[in-house]
Amino acid sequence: MTQRTLIRRAVHRPLLDAALQAAQRGWYVIPLRPGDKPPALHGETQCPGTGDCAGGHRKWEQRATTDPDRIRQAWGAGPFNVGIATGPSGLVVVDLDLPKPKEPKGTPSGVTTFKALCERAGQAVPTTYRTRTARGGQHLYFTAPAGVRLGSTAGTLAPKIDTRAWGGQVVAPGSITPAGPYTVLCDAPVTKLPEWLQTALTVPRGLPAAPFRPVPVRNATRCAAVALEREAAAVAARTAIGSRNRELLDSVIRIGRFVAWRDIDRTTVEAAFQVAGEAAGLTAAECRTTITSALNYSLRTARPREAV
Repeated sequence: MTQRTLIRRAVHRPLLDAALQAAQRGWYVIPLRPGDKPPALHGETQCPGTGDCAGGHRKWEQRATTDPDRIRQAWGAGPFNVGIATGPSGLVVVDLDLPKPKEPKGTPSGVTTFKALCERAGQAVPTTYRTRTARGGQHLYFTAPAGVRLGSTAGTLAPKIDTRAWGGQVVAPGSITPAGPYTVLCDAPVTKLPEWLQTALTVPRGLPAAPFRPVPVRNATRCAAVALEREAAAVAARTAIGSRNRELLDSVIRIGRFVAWRDIDRTTVEAAFQVAGEAAGLTAAECRTTITSALNYSLRTARPREAV
């Protein structure tokens, strides 16, 4: 055996081990591009029509496997990252993301928002198998409910919260990208998907949680009062999950300049947007977090009145 072969195997071994460990849990794995997240499998236009695809092209989800021999053969060919096909694996993975660098400072993370969702449901944050993503987000693993085929979602539950089920895949711990490694944060057994979370993913959503009754605006200039009333009404009307928190954030930032100019007091603004956010269906905790972050950001960055 040549030295080059030995070096190659030493480099590939940790990723091979990660794939085998996932398969031992009953999770179906696929090779991902080295140092990246997309599948490293041929697409339909490049399908050779042989092997798994002898009877027609099979997509990555269909080609995911728990077979140790196939895994050793695949990862023996290159330092592929490890993907877990969540649907075939019987998993629902909740993906809690971090705000993007260009988003306003103070934008709530997926972890913060998920805690607020749990609070609203009257439940503790579930203890289950949990991993850290390369950018610092988190993946919470749950077993999928029997007899229900859940698809993947993006922002359906709340901003910065996606889910991966059928049609989705997650990067397994042990994989490495330029942003960093994927690691295990909590090696607890994978628990069942909570009923409240299953309901949130299956029951049609989007209706206001409560009637919107604007908070009377006092001790403010006419311009500030009108602007606050308009922005609060826009927040209350934005009931679609995935956009209402963003609407609240943007509206508070726009009104924050009036607070900075002393045209209206902060307490009045906080009260008005708290009512509006809860009317849109956000939890009290989500509203408080977003309003505080947005006002703090706006007060730090507001330009002087004469510069506007």
